Amino acid sequence: HVQLVESGGGSVQAGGSLRLSCKASGLDYKTYCMGWFRQVPGNEREGIAATDSEGSASYADSVKGRSTISKDNAKNTLYLQMNSLKPEDTAMYYCAAGDGFYCVYSRPTDYVYWGRGTQVTVS
Repeated sequence: HVQLVESGGGSVQAGGSLRLSCKASGLDYKTYCMGWFRQVPGNEREGIAATDSEGSASYADSVKGRSTISKDNAKNTLYLQMNSLKPEDTAMYYCAAGDGFYCVYSRPTDYVYWGRGTQVTVS
């Protein structure tokens, strides 16, 4: 049984930072590509970052230069470090795992498993 559990969200002032975490059980991060998505109610889910199974990262323009995706295979944990946060970053953030070497950050169909999300609010 695969489970992804996000944590680290919260309320922060504009310009602040947060580090989101995604702990996995039931799968081995070494063999999965991983991604972060976010969604505002009424909008489509937006892919913002992805890492392939070897750790190479890609980012959406909306977060590029302000965010870093990384993973600790030993801990089966994915991270998203977000800096210089803006009010428009307010959303529910989800991690996802794809059953392959490479996932496109903007393509939700590449991902098989999803967490339930953690809320980020920037004011």
